[in-house]
Amino acid sequence: MRAVKLLLVEDSAVLANHLTETIADFPQIDLIKAVDSEASALIEIRKRHIDVVVLDLQLKQGSGFGVLHALGNLQQKPCVIVLTNHDSAPYEQKAISLGARYFLDKARDVQRFPDILREILSDGARAGSIH
Repeated sequence: MRAVKLLLVEDSAVLANHLTETIADFPQIDLIKAVDSEASALIEIRKRHIDVVVLDLQLKQGSGFGVLHALGNLQQKPCVIVLTNHDSAPYEQKAISLGARYFLDKARDVQRFPDILREILSDGARAGSIH
């Protein structure tokens, strides 16, 4: 099974470092890059086949919603884990309607991140793909 390619889109350096350390515990995941803007995320997504995107909604430039909109135009869409401080039902509904598979609150749900990575890897192994 090939490595799962993950793109981290997060503007908080502290949280990005924490998530990078967590991702490093999964040898079957290849962290392609950590970026902090909508434009940088879209460049990486267009340049490579990304399997999983960990996506903050509020970025240094642009937004996670802009990334989700752009992903809607792709033939093969990555699995998206939204990880945000904007934990409200309207934000969650919008993110899910735009294709996010998971919606996590940074303060309350970040500890679930490793379990979600395991779930994605398990689902991908069973289905032969991550999507």
